[in-house]
Amino acid sequence: MLDKFYNPKVLEEKFYKIWEESGSFSADLQSDSEPYTIMMPPPNVTGSLHMGHALNNSIQDLLVRYHRMNNYETLWQPGTDHAGIATQALVEKKLSAEKIDKNEIGREKFIEKVWEWKEQYGDIIINQLKKLGCSCDWSRNAFTMDENLSKSVIKVFVDLYNKDLIYKDKK
Repeated sequence: MLDKFYNPKVLEEKFYKIWEESGSFSADLQSDSEPYTIMMPPPNVTGSLHMGHALNNSIQDLLVRYHRMNNYETLWQPGTDHAGIATQALVEKKLSAEKIDKNEIGREKFIEKVWEWKEQYGDIIINQLKKLGCSCDWSRNAFTMDENLSKSVIKVFVDLYNKDLIYKDKK
């Protein structure tokens, strides 16, 4: 028997879980189908999604689903950005509330605190994207401070510098 009223929370969570667990959002690198890829501009781990994120991700999701339905091997690569300065400010504020001076605990201990903060709060935005129904390949979720990404960024900047395409200055 159908419920008298539509309850999106129950139905959307149920079907999203089924889609995610069945691999509906996953890309197959061995496929012969023509590829279609969108790299998610990574939202910061420092807060919550806003209307701009919702609009941007809805458009990306529409494009990804359209191509998936037209037999493209589709990858929507999700990820989050470390937002270094903003994250540092939030961790400093938290430490201050705990009466801890970041200078007294030292750089290594402070970096540990930043990683603890990221582990505690970093998935808020990912979970919000899932609630929006975003059909990303979550098995490939990346964070800009992941070791392999950090090495890639350093390599790209060094290559750009060596080709005189960027330069270092005081400001």
